Amino acid sequence: MNIIVVGCGKIGTAVVSALASEGHDVTAMDENPDVINEITNIYDVMAVCGNGTDCEALEEARVDVCDIFVAVTGSDELNMLSCFIAKKMGAKHTVARIRNPEYNDRSLSFMRHQLELSMSINPELSMAQELHNLLKIPSAYKVEYFSRRNLEMIEVRLKKDSALAGKKISKIRDREKQHFLIGAVLRDNELHIPDGNFELREGDTVSIVASPADMQKLIKSLDMIKKAVKDVMIIGGSKTAYYLARILSATGTNVKIIEKNRENCLKLGELLPKTVIIHGDGSHHDILMEEGLRAIDAFVALTGMDEENILTSLFAGEFNVPKIVTKINSDELTKMGEKLGLDSVISTKSITADIIIRYARALENSMGSNIETLYKFMEGKAEAIEFNVRKGAKIIGTPIKELSLKQGILIAGIIRERKTAIIPTGDDIINEDDRVIVLASATHRLGDLSDILR
Repeated sequence: MNIIVVGCGKIGTAVVSALASEGHDVTAMDENPDVINEITNIYDVMAVCGNGTDCEALEEARVDVCDIFVAVTGSDELNMLSCFIAKKMGAKHTVARIRNPEYNDRSLSFMRHQLELSMSINPELSMAQELHNLLKIPSAYKVEYFSRRNLEMIEVRLKKDSALAGKKISKIRDREKQHFLIGAVLRDNELHIPDGNFELREGDTVSIVASPADMQKLIKSLDMIKKAVKDVMIIGGSKTAYYLARILSATGTNVKIIEKNRENCLKLGELLPKTVIIHGDGSHHDILMEEGLRAIDAFVALTGMDEENILTSLFAGEFNVPKIVTKINSDELTKMGEKLGLDSVISTKSITADIIIRYARALENSMGSNIETLYKFMEGKAEAIEFNVRKGAKIIGTPIKELSLKQGILIAGIIRERKTAIIPTGDDIINEDDRVIVLASATHRLGDLSDILR
């Protein structure tokens, strides 16, 4: 598809990279010529130096044949106006980044309708929701949900004392009463879609799929359970921090935000009456200690500096804070943070890129089935995709064991009648209107459910 991306900051560049790797014809647009030069030097994309509201620049980018127009500049208003003009000039679908907390759901709904937006994205809100998921299951490195939370997938890293290390998957399944599936394993940077004879080792990153009820029982049975999160310390008063504090406070969690900008503190104090706001520099260890670092259940580093987030997280780890989550946008620093043993690492740009990839694939493939959810996991080497099975899909009515699946693909879950979660065996069949969760190597680039067959 022809896709134009306006605004090539951290998030825009990540979107350009992800879409280009998917094989789309991408045109990047930014006002800064240095940014444009860097984009064209790194990625195989077209580029236009200009403003997203400039009709001549949009014509140069060939907006009239654009399938998806994505505006992710730092200005909500510029993004909305760019999308409106692009739509009038012939763009089929428009996506705007809108992240201002002052735009409530009603306002957003009105603007989407009036501006004919196909979709709006709030990366900071999406990130806050993912952070909340992680804090609900502290033992997990990453948590994703499918089909209204009927099924969930967690990633865990096996430590030396893990009950899973040194065990074959078949033996683990025989021992445990819960219905679950170990769907993927990352070992020494290599992805494995394991069978029952696969033996897990210390250091493996393992993905587990189960219903929420079975997942909780399994975590408890495997002695992976950690103390429920009741007290959270957040470093950095960003938009993500605001959204996260709002979500946590609504569930009765005690939240403390440490922010060094006084004006931001005053604003957060007005918006978050149930949250304790501290004016101070979270990179200063004495402030962290004074504010009760030893007594908290979770530490979340959300400043705009990756290095600061890494260092404060490592400091929190020295005091055995049960759950530590670190925001890192740099790919290089992400790898470094993981090697340093950071608990959980999260990236705004990756979340946004995944949302747009999912949307693009759903538009590109709409016959037989469509993509409801798409997550990249295992450091981007694997994908978990939820398909809605429509009439005529090739896999309907055939036992899974008789399906000729491509190598590196696993059917990990079935949601029936939007409420019954099934961890499938070879004898299970897929019906029309089911939702099917497929785990696959990212190299397959699945766009339709039929793509899983040889």
